[in-house]
Amino acid sequence: MENNYLQSIRKQFEYYKLLGEKTFDQLTDEQLFWQYNTESNSIATIVKHLWGNMLSRWTDFLTTDGEKEWRQREAEFENDQQNREELLTKWNEGWDCLFNALALVNEDNLNDIIYIRNEGHTVMEAINRQLAHYPYHIGQIVFIGKMVKDADWASLSIPRGGSSQFNAEKFQRVRR
Repeated sequence: MENNYLQSIRKQFEYYKLLGEKTFDQLTDEQLFWQYNTESNSIATIVKHLWGNMLSRWTDFLTTDGEKEWRQREAEFENDQQNREELLTKWNEGWDCLFNALALVNEDNLNDIIYIRNEGHTVMEAINRQLAHYPYHIGQIVFIGKMVKDADWASLSIPRGGSSQFNAEKFQRVRR
């Protein structure tokens, strides 16, 4: 069962990473830095926060507290990135850290206790915690993308008005 869990969570993380990337692909550099108002975050700021969280949580995942002393969480919400290239560098660095850490998880250590902010979690609980956190922010990224693209947004799932056609195609396939 553990192996299925590990395959499943990796697949879920990959899916949410892809949703973010498909959003980035639709946007101009300017749109990646757009803010609805001064109290809201741009996509670039959300990426910086995800990057900081991922590096903190997944660096030495099995051996050190997930809230690293070197993390500057408040600075994650100050956008100092200059362009798409910097944003994508942070995005990929964070995801690489996550996937490299997941490669170290196996059925022998899945129930080990690790710490996040000095609070004990099993490895599985810690993974689930991040699997709830990252899609929350990626949903924000997608929503901002939809706002700035308006009618030019290309749906990342079933387009509005396309449910019947989508379902018809799915149910014509042989079950796997």
